[in-house]
Amino acid sequence: MKIYLVTKNSGKLLAANSVFSKKNIELLQVNKDYPEIQADNSLEIAKHTALETAKELGLSAIREDHSLYINALGIPGPYMNFFEKRISVKNVLKILNNFKDRSGYFEVATVYAEPNGKTKEYSFKVPFQIAKKEKGKLQTGWPQIIVLKGEKRTLAEYPESERVNIWNKNYIKIANYISRSNLI
Repeated sequence: MKIYLVTKNSGKLLAANSVFSKKNIELLQVNKDYPEIQADNSLEIAKHTALETAKELGLSAIREDHSLYINALGIPGPYMNFFEKRISVKNVLKILNNFKDRSGYFEVATVYAEPNGKTKEYSFKVPFQIAKKEKGKLQTGWPQIIVLKGEKRTLAEYPESERVNIWNKNYIKIANYISRSNLI
C-alpha cells in the first residue's frame, strides 16, 4: 500500500518512515503548499489538510501538525510559527524570567484521511521545559531553549534521529489501523 504524507518537514518524514517501512507501507511525500487554516488546535488544522489532500489526489493521505504551548503565557499553540518568527530566543527568555513556570508542551496531531471523507484522528502531548539559556548548534531559534521532559539537552543539542520514537506515536497508531483494517 502507498500512503501520502503532506509535509516539507524532514523530521516528520523520518518519524513516519520509521514506522511505515516496518509495515511494508510505502510512504510518499506530498510536497505541495496547501493553505493552512487558522484554528485553535492542531487536530483541526491537520484534519482540514489531510481531507483536502485525500480528495484532491483520490488517495489516502496523512497530515501532522505540531503546536507549542508555553503554560505561563497561554500561547502560542497552533500559532507558534507566527510567534517564533517574531519573538527571538533572547526575548522569550526575558519574558519568561518574570514567571516561575517554564513548562509547556507540544501538541502533536495526526490525521489519516481517505478520499471518501473518512478520517482517523490522533493526538498526544510532549511535555518540555524552557531552559534558562540558549544551547546547541544543530538547530536555531526556539529549539535552542526547549528541553523535553526527561532530557538534559535542548532540541538543538541532539539530532532528530535520536528523537524519532518521541514523534512517531501517531504514525504507529495509523499503521496499526491500516493493518487491522486490511487496507494494505
